[in-house]
Formats: sequence, structure tokens, C-alpha cells
Amino acid sequence: MNDVPIRSKRLKVGLEIHVELQTRSKMFTRTPNVAHPDFQDAPPNTLVDPVVAALPGTLPVMNKAAVEMSMLVGLALGCDIARYSKWDRKNYYYPDLPKGYQISQYDLPLCHDGAFHIRSESGEDRRIGIIRAHLEEDTGKLGHELPGGARFEGSLVDLNRAGTPLLEIVTHPDFDRAEDVVIFGQELRVLCRFLGVTQGVMQRGHMRFEPNINLEMELDDGTTIKTPIVEVKNLNSFRAVRGAIEHEFKRQEKEWRETGKVMGPGAKSTRGWDDAKLVTVLQREKEDAHDYRYFPDPDLVPVVVDDAWLQEVSAMLPELPASRRARYVEEMNLREKDAAVLVEERELALFFEATVEAASSDGASVAKLLLNQCAKRANEIGCGIHELGITPEQVAGIIGLREADEIGAQSIDQLIAMLCESDDSARDVADRGGMLVVLDESQLDAWCDDAIAANEQAAEDVRNGKMAAIGRLVGHVMKSSGGSVDAKAVQARLREKLSG
Repeated sequence: MNDVPIRSKRLKVGLEIHVELQTRSKMFTRTPNVAHPDFQDAPPNTLVDPVVAALPGTLPVMNKAAVEMSMLVGLALGCDIARYSKWDRKNYYYPDLPKGYQISQYDLPLCHDGAFHIRSESGEDRRIGIIRAHLEEDTGKLGHELPGGARFEGSLVDLNRAGTPLLEIVTHPDFDRAEDVVIFGQELRVLCRFLGVTQGVMQRGHMRFEPNINLEMELDDGTTIKTPIVEVKNLNSFRAVRGAIEHEFKRQEKEWRETGKVMGPGAKSTRGWDDAKLVTVLQREKEDAHDYRYFPDPDLVPVVVDDAWLQEVSAMLPELPASRRARYVEEMNLREKDAAVLVEERELALFFEATVEAASSDGASVAKLLLNQCAKRANEIGCGIHELGITPEQVAGIIGLREADEIGAQSIDQLIAMLCESDDSARDVADRGGMLVVLDESQLDAWCDDAIAANEQAAEDVRNGKMAAIGRLVGHVMKSSGGSVDAKAVQARLREKLSG
């Protein structure tokens, strides 16, 4: 047992992130891709052809769309795009790998030497270096349950996922806090979804995280030791990512004290995450690159990116989520939280910006309407805000009517529902639905006077400063008017009458 005092302990984490690309077909064949929403619910082993099954004599053909999606992500991560890259065979055996090798990229990846900036929980700007982003094919999937959920003692092989285009992003070991790893993962997921390259549904394995974790410890005698690197495989939730890193931070010190083992040749290991016990579990000793016997795939031509192709892909790159989020906060006075929600989906961000352009209002008013009443309606239906059927011009019309006090707040939900089924303007639909506010001052005074007379105690409470009682008076007026007056205007008039 090693009981040498430790002066300081530093966590070091690098990430490997596997992103399933949502092309319609697989990486090296035209067979449908299970990561595409049109095919995600296909029955097991129905998205298989001779290439996927590795039948003798079959030849792979590169999916150009997958290469362009990968280039797009690489550009967004500040990477250099290789003008020449090639395909390599990564040799290993596993039941869900029919060929006995995986087509990947080894020494010449498509994207390399980039960086991604995040803001830590403390507000600090962190630069995370990107070593590479290379393209490969996914493996199949092993299951251990029969249809209906019954336990199966063996392994069931489903090759629907085999051959799915897979972008592997590898970072430098620039993380020293588990929370920053989670922030990075969340930001990367938003980025990839915004670019349209993946659905990013973690539960479906569209993004899988594999942290490489070890400790640097300075001992009391001044020496520094490094624990062996542990790679935790296939984490598909941010809770698991954080839990695995925090567990390893404690476990590795304990193991070093028990064994004295430090980083060196053959010392790496692979572990899995037990989501029930919240611990990592040893799977195997980690292979080094030479163990996979990489060599260039003889059946595939190299990827050559000329100026014209690079410019074509670069032109597809939109303003990125981080930039939009900062612009929404700084130029449109949005709350950070609202800005973050709006950039989670590209279509929603574009809908928001189109609405701001159509409205004679600031972005904050637009965001409030979209993320409250419109989001409520979208949740009820089960769709995105931009998929409701209402147009940016109609939403802008609602805001205009509201700011002019021509409709009451209580009418907005009904008006949104009606506009989702109509091509008419917000004003026309509100008028047809009897929602336009009555602006007859004498009538408003009469309703307010009637409410005060009918609710003497509430009126007296308001006179004595108990403003909670005004709600009863406002409700009386709203009922009398049939909802045709604005509640804010009613409250203001009642305050005026009862302040004397």
C-alpha cells in the first residue's frame, strides 16, 4: 500500500466523440442509413446488402454527402481540411463487424488541427484543441433481449447500424474538470444539430462520448507521476459522462496507492460505465494503434479536395450557434437562457430572425412569445415551434396587436391556435374571432364602476394598499366585457379610480 502524501492532483481528460451522420445512405453503399429519420425505426437486419454483410466480391463506393458533412463540421471547429486523405483498414474481430475490419482513416484524416471555445461554469473562456476529425463506418450492434424484452443468454447481432457514416472527433487532453467536458459535449451537440449533420439523439447512439482520463499527481517529495490512461467507452448521456469522469478521479488515485502502476507501454485500459451502480468496470487492456494493423484500403480511392470543392462546402457554413447566441444577447437584449434555446435548432433560429425582421419590435418580445405561448402550443401538438403552421409574419402581427393594446393577453393562446389553421393576417383572424379590444373609454369606466360596486371589500382592500385584491375586480370587468378589453388597461383604470 503506497501511503506517500500527495501535494496536488490534476485531472486530465481528452475526448473521442463519435457522431453518426444522417445521410440517406450508408458510408460505402446505397443501402438506407439507420441514422436518417426516415429509416430509424427499421426492423433489425433490414438495412443490409451484400456490401454491409461483407459477401465475397463486393466493393465499397464512397458517400460524397458524408464527406461534405464531415468537412462542414471540421470547418465549424476551425480545422484545416486535408487536401489529400485516404481510407485505411482497422483490423479487429467482433461479432458485429462482418468484414473483420473497419474502414477508417489513420495517418491522413480529413480534418485536423482545430479548436473549439466554451465558457466554463465560472464564466472562463476555455480553448479546447481539436487534434483531428476523421470519417469511418460504424459497426453493427449487439443486443441481449428478445422481442418483448425477454432476456437472451447469447448475443443478438443487428447489422442495421453497420456501415453508417461515423465522424470521430478527437480532442487534446485539455479538460481538467468534469463539468467542462459536459459543457463541451452539449455545445458540440448543438453545433452538429445546427449544421444538420446529425439528429443528435443520445439515446439512439447518434452521439457517443469516450473520455480518456488520467491523473497527474505531484508527491510531497517533488516527483510527479501520471496514472495510466483509462478510456470509458460508449457513453450516451451527459450524466454518464460526468459520472464516469468523477468516479475515475477518485478510483485512479486509489488504484495507484494499491498497485503503484503508472503510465507506460501497455498500461492503458478500457472500461465501461455501470449506470445503475455509478461505477466504471474493466473491459480489457487498451490496444495500441499498431495492434490494429492499419493499412490503406486497396478498394477505395483517396479523397482529394480541390479549391472549388472546398469553397463549395465553405459556402454552406451558416453563422454558428455560439455567434448567434452572443448576437441575440448583445444586440437584441435577450436573456442568455432564451438565446441558448433559440439556437438549439437551426430552423427555430431562422424562424425567430424572420419574425424579428417582420415585427416592429425588439427581439426580446419575439423571443418571449415564441418560447412561451408558441412553445406551449408546440408541446401540446408534439412538434417544433417552426412547424406549427403559423408564419413569422403572423407572429409579428400578434406582437403588433398586443403592443398597441388591441388584443388582451388572455386572447393570445386562442389567436395562435386559429392562425395555425389560417393564412390570413393576425388582425383579420382576431377581428373574426371577436378578440379585438374595445377601446370605448366610457364603456370601460362603466364596467370598472360596476366591478367596484359589486366587490366593495376588494375595492376597500385595494384602497388600503392590498393590491392582491385587485385581481377580483379585474376578473369582474373581464367577465362583463366578454374578454374584449385588455387586462392591463383594466387594472390601470381600476388603480386610478381607487387611488383617490
